[in-house]
Amino acid sequence: MICHLLQPLICERFLTDARYREGHLRVVNALPERRVLGLHSPEIKAAAKQLSREGGEVAIPDGVHRICANGAEVIRAFEAVPSESLCYEETVIWGYLINLEKCSLDERLAMLTRYVPVLDNWAVCDSYCAHAKWMARADKTALWAFLERWFDSEREFEVRFAVVVAMCYFLNEEWLDKVFERINGLDFGSIKSKYKTVKGKPKMAQQGTVQGAEPYYVRMGVAWLLATALAKVPDKTRDFVRSSNLPEDVVKLYIRKARESFRTRTVEAV
Repeated sequence: MICHLLQPLICERFLTDARYREGHLRVVNALPERRVLGLHSPEIKAAAKQLSREGGEVAIPDGVHRICANGAEVIRAFEAVPSESLCYEETVIWGYLINLEKCSLDERLAMLTRYVPVLDNWAVCDSYCAHAKWMARADKTALWAFLERWFDSEREFEVRFAVVVAMCYFLNEEWLDKVFERINGLDFGSIKSKYKTVKGKPKMAQQGTVQGAEPYYVRMGVAWLLATALAKVPDKTRDFVRSSNLPEDVVKLYIRKARESFRTRTVEAV
């Protein structure tokens, strides 16, 4: 859709250095059907900012080209095409454009309702959430009500979206109990994942595989949330983990993350 605008921004090493390209693909770990162009984060952000300010030419899958005057029009163009036709970088830019829009909360949540189902990768999900600074200023009651539907989803990255947003913007005294209640009620067995579990670390990047139980990225998201909570409210977090219904492997992932973080490596996790 906007690949022609992104091609000049592709990292040269991604195109010429097989080892570098392998490392990039391994980190992103997109599904096999999601093409990765090879842009770095600064270039992706710069492209999103330019599109938000100035718009640009988009190419619809049927071959028709149209000029979008601003970011809102580019967002509508993204919404109008099959999401599977987009490359990894385009899905990231779509999210950044939503964050950059100047609009009401209702309008932004309406755009998110159409965007969240497109999430199919940890990097797209997490980069969106980390840059959604408007959430820090939003009406938390309305935003939490919006998250409820995604906590109840059976799709891996819709649930991870809710978990990561909760971690970024709701780990405070007012909302902590609600966050813990929500993750404690997750039915990991009913959440569907397109990623397949493999044993051992493959020598070559195998797109769409993980080294952990499904849904791996929800389990990791919950572990990350708990490790972050441990840094902020250690006593409450330990009490919750001891009494929770969380699967044993999620608790182990949490402990590992806590030990790896410089904020909590000396803090008792359970």
